[in-house]
Amino acid sequence: MDALCTLTAAAAARQTELKRCSMAHNCLQCIKYLMFVFNLLFWLGGCGILGVGIWLAVTQGNFATLSSSFPSLSAANLLIVTGTFVMIIGFVGCIGAIKENKCLLLSFFIMLLIIFLLELTVVILFFVYTDKIDKYAQRDLKKGLHLYGTDGNIGLTNAWSIIQTDFRCCGVSNYTDWFEVYNTTRVPDSCCLEFSENCGLHSPGTWWKAPCYETVKIWLQENLLAVGIFGLCTAMVQILGLTFAMTMYCQVVKADTYCA
Repeated sequence: MDALCTLTAAAAARQTELKRCSMAHNCLQCIKYLMFVFNLLFWLGGCGILGVGIWLAVTQGNFATLSSSFPSLSAANLLIVTGTFVMIIGFVGCIGAIKENKCLLLSFFIMLLIIFLLELTVVILFFVYTDKIDKYAQRDLKKGLHLYGTDGNIGLTNAWSIIQTDFRCCGVSNYTDWFEVYNTTRVPDSCCLEFSENCGLHSPGTWWKAPCYETVKIWLQENLLAVGIFGLCTAMVQILGLTFAMTMYCQVVKADTYCA
């Protein structure tokens, strides 16, 4: 009788274990395909960013950096680096999900977490040191003005021309910034109210007076909502990726435990 009770209890325990194994397996499969689709879209997004970066690199003239201290910090290079990282992370996530590999899932989680924390740190430091960043940026941009129109800096030249024309501004903090560049009372033709050849040699009354740094800064502040929404969406995508990765990792561990 005792032996029969023992066998019955063992069978019940085994049945419970099989149910747990089945539930863990079903949950794992659901999360697996959701994470695979998520990371596939993530990877495709990285391909798109990389493609735009390469395209800008080919037509670098209009999208070069304005900084003299960081000549490689151009829009094209930033997009190429960002796209490459997104593709790598998305690829690791896809393989980790489809293979149910704990090591790859944990690697994906750690990489995404590091990037998220770095972004958060940069945002916090930006708001804490806004005044110092403003001063440094203006000083660095003024140094960059001396590269305007020089050999090998067609990108910077075109970028300043586009900014001054589109934002109707001249110089970093004042149109007189250009006087130091030319060592005379003149500005680039892109500073003129009405563009014409050598119009920058005319009187200051024919030039834009608004400072480009403040004008662009005001434009960014006016579009702060769009920037905030973009940043929030980026953060939500990263948090979703972290949640998927850790949830699937835990489900793989449970499946290994119950179904071993």
